[in-house]
Amino acid sequence: MIYKKKLYILSALIAVLVLLYTGNIIFTSGAVSGKSSFVWLDSKTAEKAGRLAMIVQFNEEEQAEFELLKENDKWFVIVNEKTFPARQIRVNDFLNLLTARSSWQVRSTTASGHERFGLTGKSSRITIFGDNSLPAGTVLLDLLLGNDDELKNETYFRKADQNEVRSGDRSIKTYLTSPVSNWYNLKLIPESDSGKVDLVDVQKVTVITPSETQIFSKWNRSWTVTGIRLSNPDIPAIENYLRIILNTEGDGFEENISDDTKFEHSRIVLEMSNARIITISLSEGDESGRRLAKVSGSSYEGYIYSIPLWSAERLFREGSSFEYQQ
Repeated sequence: MIYKKKLYILSALIAVLVLLYTGNIIFTSGAVSGKSSFVWLDSKTAEKAGRLAMIVQFNEEEQAEFELLKENDKWFVIVNEKTFPARQIRVNDFLNLLTARSSWQVRSTTASGHERFGLTGKSSRITIFGDNSLPAGTVLLDLLLGNDDELKNETYFRKADQNEVRSGDRSIKTYLTSPVSNWYNLKLIPESDSGKVDLVDVQKVTVITPSETQIFSKWNRSWTVTGIRLSNPDIPAIENYLRIILNTEGDGFEENISDDTKFEHSRIVLEMSNARIITISLSEGDESGRRLAKVSGSSYEGYIYSIPLWSAERLFREGSSFEYQQ
């Protein structure tokens, strides 16, 4: 009997401990999920974003403004009423930060703390407007960005029409305070609708300089070269060179250049597998070796790119560099 009594007592204790342990798991997971359940913008709502108005407040006196505008499923940067192509992936990554569920801890729920957190009328601001499928002027999110915390790991945020202050991912603020040129898509041959343009999309490349013309033509899974004498073409070197052309970026856009004769120095013509022809027309290098480039046949036709010396030199090579060296 004593043995059975002890067994009953031990069983009861084990049952109580199991209940306490299970309850603790439920409580802990609930607390964690409560912390990580907050999101600034629903992902489905973000899909209807058509314009992002950015105000960057550097200090009490200095601020900058720019916008991101979506037209025909492509994003553009608008600065001082001038429009430039935007990096689609950067805009998407930025929106993903706003739609990601994370641990946004509540810091205050009253207006009295707004000034302390830097969330007053002179704060950086992100206002996201809806696209044409929504009534004009529809605001999807109006978010104020304040001070950083003491460790510079988090930033304070609040919605413009609410008093609640939360702190979290500082990288959202980093997107605003970095140079606006970081939003520019400066690739001479921008990504296609399906993603990055790859060598499989190219059938023929003609490189024309004052001294010679090099023609690279796809043949089955390899390349043939005409215009230059090669006894043993280095196919990997040729493919590497063609990828460099596909991935070349400028370091900025140039404006107010109406003299088309500037772009008659050299040309690179790409014939794509979808029958599209893209022509990169380049100027002669200036005193620093910098060139200007104009691209036709691109989805961003009409822009003039500035190409630094180191990048311009990679666009043109001596024919001998494509000879296989044993």
